[in-house]
Amino acid sequence: MEEIVIKKIVITGMGAVTPIGSGVEEYWNNLIAGACGIDKIRQFDATDLAVRIAAEVHSFDLQKYMPKKMIHETDAFTQYAYVAAAEALAMAGKKDGERSGENARMSDDPDRSAGIGLPADPDQMGIVMGTAMAGVATTAATQEILTNAVHKNVGPRFVPRILGNIAAAQIAIAHGITGHSVTLSTACASGGDAVSAAAMLLQADEADAVLAVGAESILCPLVIYSLANAHTLSRMNDDPQHSCRPFDAHRSGFVIGEGGGALVLETEENALARGATIYAELAGWANNNEAYHVIKPNPDGISSIKCMRKALLRAGLSPRDVDYINAHGTGTKLGDEAELNALSQLFEGSAISSTKGATGHMMGAGGITEAIACIQAIREGIVPPTLNLEDCDSDLDLVRGESRKMTVDTAMTNAFGFGGQNSSLIFRRY
Repeated sequence: MEEIVIKKIVITGMGAVTPIGSGVEEYWNNLIAGACGIDKIRQFDATDLAVRIAAEVHSFDLQKYMPKKMIHETDAFTQYAYVAAAEALAMAGKKDGERSGENARMSDDPDRSAGIGLPADPDQMGIVMGTAMAGVATTAATQEILTNAVHKNVGPRFVPRILGNIAAAQIAIAHGITGHSVTLSTACASGGDAVSAAAMLLQADEADAVLAVGAESILCPLVIYSLANAHTLSRMNDDPQHSCRPFDAHRSGFVIGEGGGALVLETEENALARGATIYAELAGWANNNEAYHVIKPNPDGISSIKCMRKALLRAGLSPRDVDYINAHGTGTKLGDEAELNALSQLFEGSAISSTKGATGHMMGAGGITEAIACIQAIREGIVPPTLNLEDCDSDLDLVRGESRKMTVDTAMTNAFGFGGQNSSLIFRRY
């Protein structure tokens, strides 16, 4: 019987587009500084909506990264994925000891990227894309135009703009990636599950390197109406900066965020062979379903506990080995309560924070940008704070208000989504 070889999986590239900064460096620096990206909605007139706040992306000039024609033919979620992926691949192309730069910018050739060398043979390089709602904002806007138009006309690029897999397709075309290409949609767990799926491809010897990407842009009246009517969104329209209050006794719902994140995962063997800089090890990962309710989490947290235990088991770790946990922590009444219940049953001394008070809930992008926060906490020895956490009677070690300097050798990030989707990832110092 052939022996099964368990491969060590490492992170060699990261990319981020967030409401508090684009590029990993800017995102991280603003995160630990306590910046908040939540404000009044600017993308459209939200005057008549019950919820008029969100965490939007403002901080980069898209024309520096994509040709004008591509910008016109793609949804925002694809654009965020594309830019985050370019940065991650550029970072992965750096040799050990070299300093990584800013997001990779496009070349004069509109059909190719800026000559970024792939970390593996194109046929052995994969992409796993995670997104919850893909091009829903484009769908809603197009239908509104069509309903009110005299001449009923829809552009030929409408369908490829809204398809979830087109983000991965655009990235593959730009960088010549011809291996496995998979798109996942597991609600708010999509980004975390993209990383897990990438790891499984590597373990199955289906790839030597995989680009895991998560991206989201769901801001439109249609989605806001639905989530507001479901009583899941914060309505603190007059105080956006304090509207998202993860784990606080006075929390009133989550705030919609948008953006993109990307990680390059490789087998250790592949990374070492090409002299790559290794930023962390992906030690464990897990996914499961609560089979409880479409929207409400199981209040006892048993399924999320099982998910975290499974990730710990894969990593060969116990709960006391985890120094920092980047919690899902959206700021909803039921969700935060269930998560605190689960964490308190499993962990004692781990530092815990939620970064959604800064970025809003970035859905499919959050699972990866929050994983980047874990990797950076390991590298930099500092843990980002939970903004607006002032009143909480939990015995857990919740990092409140300001960042905390501490040694982080192992960090976990959780993402829990509608449909009972649970995702847990564990990163370890390499």
